[in-house]
Amino acid sequence: MPDKTEARVVLRLDKITKTFGALTANDAVSLTLHKGEVIALLGENGAGKTTLMNILFGQYTADSGSVEVMGAALPAGNPRAALDAGVGMVHQHFTLADNMTVLENVTLGTRPLWAPGLGRAAARARIVQLANDFKLSVDPDARISALTVGERQRVEILKALYRDARILILDEPTAVLTPQETNDLFETLRKAIALGLSIIFISHKLHEVMAISDRVVILRHGKVVHEGPTSGTDRHDLAARMVGGEVSAPKAAPGVPGAPLLSLRGVSTPDRGSAPGLKSLDFSLLAGQITGLAGVSGNGQAALADLIGGMIAPRTGTLVLNGADILHWSPRAAVHAGIARIPEDRHKTGTIADFDLSENAIIETYKDPPFSRHGWMNWRAARDFASRIITSYDVRCPGPGTRIRLLSGGNMQKLILGRVMEGAPQIILANQPVRGLDIGAVNYVHSQLLAARDRGAAVLLISEDLDEIMALSDVIHVISEGRLSPGFARGSMSPAELGVWMAGHGYEEAAHAS
Repeated sequence: MPDKTEARVVLRLDKITKTFGALTANDAVSLTLHKGEVIALLGENGAGKTTLMNILFGQYTADSGSVEVMGAALPAGNPRAALDAGVGMVHQHFTLADNMTVLENVTLGTRPLWAPGLGRAAARARIVQLANDFKLSVDPDARISALTVGERQRVEILKALYRDARILILDEPTAVLTPQETNDLFETLRKAIALGLSIIFISHKLHEVMAISDRVVILRHGKVVHEGPTSGTDRHDLAARMVGGEVSAPKAAPGVPGAPLLSLRGVSTPDRGSAPGLKSLDFSLLAGQITGLAGVSGNGQAALADLIGGMIAPRTGTLVLNGADILHWSPRAAVHAGIARIPEDRHKTGTIADFDLSENAIIETYKDPPFSRHGWMNWRAARDFASRIITSYDVRCPGPGTRIRLLSGGNMQKLILGRVMEGAPQIILANQPVRGLDIGAVNYVHSQLLAARDRGAAVLLISEDLDEIMALSDVIHVISEGRLSPGFARGSMSPAELGVWMAGHGYEEAAHAS
């Protein structure tokens, strides 16, 4: 008689190997997934997790090895075959068309364009039914550009369910979600699992791994180094297995604040669509201090980051830099003023995909010595600079001539961090600096921010992760609908108390008290 456990296998990866030049991304990786099971696929940035999933989904072709879905061999390099076999993938960076509706995005590619009426009424009814069944509330006729990050992720999951996915790959699904949105996502996943959906869950948030997964597979340098039940381990053990040694977070001793380096006095900016602008902000970034900015996504963080980075100018109010009013503000002026950016989106605003690491390393300073003299580029200096970053910040890649789109998200972030820190900036704008990073990389980024603070830099840390804000910040502000709370000293507020301000309460009371 057949083994009952074997009969429940829905996916089998057998000795998958994939190389990119001299880099081995996957080295004879094997794993199995069972019906109704959640496997957490863990590893450091660049360990080979996303490469392995892209092979499963048909976006990459393995050099050797095989993939079976529901007992049948899956043709290599064929996303359509993967979709038809019941494999769905929600990428870390969403693949939605902003100018199209939810209905159009979900049904895109499921029917011929010349089909009568495209079956819109039936499609809408099915989307509404799926949304109700799985608590994925979203308006089928809403444009993607008008949706929140959490709503966009619901659309991505609806796309997979609409195509009858039986295996769902989730690549960093909570990286851009609030805690409440994460809870909603997990409730949805549990309903789907109960109905027989099998999930591969890629995440660096180990408390979420412990909460949602049945089994853990850990990759290190492209090889499987651990496989076992989640119940037999804990977060500390998983972190140590991921990096191959003990992991300890940096200790954030209190900073010694100095003079204001950048101040906002009554600054307001225009609203941008549904995103609020800033509402009469008054605050300063002090030398030797990390200022944390907490808040739910979409409450004015982007406007503040764009303002400090020189992308926009105040509609009203004044920016003051080193005691002098700023009259003309631009990205170039911000760079020359010693303001360095770790941008929120490393793909859209942090790097240029088809540029190599040398070009991306100097992208904000290419006009300055030693990279440029009298209009001539010094590419040797650029390559040397990139090589120094690669070595010092452990950017895992074949070399400075590598196209940055070939790197994992975490290694892109390390290059950006090195680009920022090597310039010894006066002011650092760190916008979601550890989003999507593994525990080792998170600790490294945090240690670098603390070291910059201790050298006398002013650091603005923008994060939706309250644990990160509370661990690193000397003073914390909360932003809600473009309004800024008073500054709260380290340790003076609990997460619940900060949550009250994040929900928009407290501002009226503070205004009344003043």
